[in-house]
Amino acid sequence: MSTLTYAVHDSMTMLRRNLKHAIRYPSVSLGAAMMPILMLLLFVYAFGDSIGAGMGGGRDAYLEYLTPGIIIMGVAAGAMSTSIAVCSDMTEGIINRFRTMNITRSSFMTGHVVGSVLQTMVSMILVVGFALAIGFRSDASPLEWLAAAGLLAAVAFAVTWLSAALGLISKTVESASNKPLLVQFLPFLGSAFVPADSMSPGLRWFAENQPFTPMTETLRGLLSGSAIGANGWISLAWCAGISLVGYAWSRSLFNSTTKR
Repeated sequence: MSTLTYAVHDSMTMLRRNLKHAIRYPSVSLGAAMMPILMLLLFVYAFGDSIGAGMGGGRDAYLEYLTPGIIIMGVAAGAMSTSIAVCSDMTEGIINRFRTMNITRSSFMTGHVVGSVLQTMVSMILVVGFALAIGFRSDASPLEWLAAAGLLAAVAFAVTWLSAALGLISKTVESASNKPLLVQFLPFLGSAFVPADSMSPGLRWFAENQPFTPMTETLRGLLSGSAIGANGWISLAWCAGISLVGYAWSRSLFNSTTKR
């Protein structure tokens, strides 16, 4: 067997381990879906009429606007479980067990990241299903739905690698649960809930130049069947950049932590 074959085999073993953990503790996976669902209910039914009227529509129009932002926020929120899981493995001693085994070192992180992305995608299916149940409607074609799923997978992959690095630098599980909060908070400062051009100049500049705004606008365009302009390429560039930074940071931290 080649080195690549061994790496893939070991990564699949670690992925299976993490998926079994997810099945054993479903509250962690469901928590990633419950947060965006609760936010969707809050903003649509508590503030939807007033915000929708300010945007020139009503509650239904605001639901159409809000749902893509809630989905992106849910992807970001799913990163917390990765940070906690990585930190837990590093602090509870299981990594010492892995050191004694003939496995590819990179498989540990790969299993965590791929497992988290799969869990996040399942959670987002639940969020989309709930949005459809309360009245969200999309004009997207099957190809646009497929592109939307690809975008969400790319965002989840990028944010998960960054979250894995945050888990590696955390000394306790409690601190690992707090560090991704900044990532989860960024969609609030973008166009997820209100258009960026309705914000004050300083906040508007920040909203237009942070990664989650083009991601939200790309998903919004795909689900509405409208043009996405340059937002698609900008979103993919952000995803690639965050993925590379998160991967390089995680690899450096993991190698230095597990060095004999």
